Amino acid sequence: MPKTVVHIFHADQDSLTTGAYLAERIRQVAADRGVELEAYLFGPAERALLDPAEGDFNTQIDALAEHGVPVKTCLNIAAANDAADKFARRGIQLEFARDAFARYGCETATVISF
Repeated sequence: MPKTVVHIFHADQDSLTTGAYLAERIRQVAADRGVELEAYLFGPAERALLDPAEGDFNTQIDALAEHGVPVKTCLNIAAANDAADKFARRGIQLEFARDAFARYGCETATVISF
């Protein structure tokens, strides 16, 4: 099954909003289209997961995880921010960025970045 990855890196409002919104829209049609969806948040966007001021973004990301979309963040950044347990409670998985992006290449995934 082909894979689409929504990679959110930037923490500007447009990147956070558009990346999360696009992931939700893809989720809505993924099963019908035979597409596997994953979201990977890295760098500034991963830190936005810890920012209470980013409530809408966090709600959207939590909804993706609740709907069964694998939502992942970088293990190193989570550890540096003492957030691994917080993320796990939200259903957000941890994976080193180097491993995730190498895996995406091996899976010939389409990666869309924001």
